[in-house]
Amino acid sequence: MKIFITGGAGYLGSVMVPRLLDIGHEVVVLDNFMYDQSPLLDLCYHPKLTVVRGDARDKKLVEKLMRDADAIFPLACLTGAPLCAKDPVAAQTILFDAVKMIVDLSSKDQRLIFPTTNSGYGIGEQGKFCTEETPLRPISIYGRLKCEAETAILDSGHGITLRLATAFGASPRMRLDLLVNDFTYRAVYDRFVVLFEAHFKRNFIHTRDVAKAFIHSLDNFEAMKNEPYNVGLSDANISKMELCEAIKKHVPDFYFIEAAVGEDPDKRDYIVSNEKIEKTGFRPDMSLSAGIAELVKAYQIIKRKQYANI
Repeated sequence: MKIFITGGAGYLGSVMVPRLLDIGHEVVVLDNFMYDQSPLLDLCYHPKLTVVRGDARDKKLVEKLMRDADAIFPLACLTGAPLCAKDPVAAQTILFDAVKMIVDLSSKDQRLIFPTTNSGYGIGEQGKFCTEETPLRPISIYGRLKCEAETAILDSGHGITLRLATAFGASPRMRLDLLVNDFTYRAVYDRFVVLFEAHFKRNFIHTRDVAKAFIHSLDNFEAMKNEPYNVGLSDANISKMELCEAIKKHVPDFYFIEAAVGEDPDKRDYIVSNEKIEKTGFRPDMSLSAGIAELVKAYQIIKRKQYANI
């Protein structure tokens, strides 16, 4: 297939693109490279890769690049509640307007596969799993816009949405602001972290398994289309405190303590069922423990400078 990806040089895209190329797809990436990193450099030799520097909101450019695509992955995003709150106008135009533009420009035979977020569940009910039938109650502008974009994709009649758990793991376009990545970095370099709302739970998924879920959705599109799917590790619905305990197994002198200060801007506190996508045959490959071990090694290579979104 010919696949068009906006934001294809981002945290998820730079892991996904080489896997798509490896299985024979032709890939066209549109990215503005706003974080001054250099993902995809090692793939520039590949004859089936096209890279275009540009803006995912540029209608003429997007229309030209997606015209011959069999599948479209709109990954371009200002990711996370803090970044969207910092620039709500950019958030609106990138998270929703650009996605709606792709929907409007697309034809019914083009497959739309879109990553949204299970932060749309907001504050869950204690002991009760959020399923795809659970009402969405986003709290942040990030969560709200992602939910609105999901509706546009599903209403198109030729889309799939993946409600991703909090991603973790190393990537050519690295991020240190994600929870597992951040806490593991602090464990390696600071040796301590002070937790707030330490009992708040959320679900997690490795970036390589996100790529696997996209490919799984592409390969099973007819059976899965027009539906949302939670994508996460079913054995990793854990709290911040439990996450720190998991990290301590890899960094024994990591110290953590809870303090009654601070607040999560997303207010995320929920547990998630991934049963729906598992019934289609999808299973993650990377455990939380394996991802933490990967990150400990990665942090021997990089240090905190430009590897965050905000």
